[in-house]
Amino acid sequence: MRRGLATLILALLTTLPAHGASCSWSAKMEEDEGGSVMTASVCGGSKGDAHLMLACFGKPVLSYDLGAAGGQLEPGISGSFTFKAGGKSLTKKLELEAMYNYFTTELSGPTDPLLALLRGKGDVTVSADKYGEATFPLKGSGAAIGKVLAECGKGSGGEAD
Repeated sequence: MRRGLATLILALLTTLPAHGASCSWSAKMEEDEGGSVMTASVCGGSKGDAHLMLACFGKPVLSYDLGAAGGQLEPGISGSFTFKAGGKSLTKKLELEAMYNYFTTELSGPTDPLLALLRGKGDVTVSADKYGEATFPLKGSGAAIGKVLAECGKGSGGEAD
């Protein structure tokens, strides 16, 4: 999974919106060593340089890029991040993918409570005492996340609808 995640993150670095671009959810196929991987992503934060990304490597994997606010983080660290949306709050431990400076977590599957929160309306705020907070719009998240979940469990890539 790590190798596929690293390749996906590299692909995302070249396709994420530039500063000032509109931040909205999208889902599209990204190339990975094992084939194509459906990936949902959104930008946010005060400068639009923070990102949430969801891909499927057997199970859904959520990645959180702190953007410029993150700086260069120490390898091997993790953090507890609180996701707040629609009057609900959920705290999840995320591990640093040091090569790309992103925090990631494997979710339990399509019914994971965090996915339910991210498919809500309004905005989601992601915060951690040590790393501050960033807000992301949820408009379009349900459709984008649905596309990723539809690809989960289909086996190797290259089977886009």
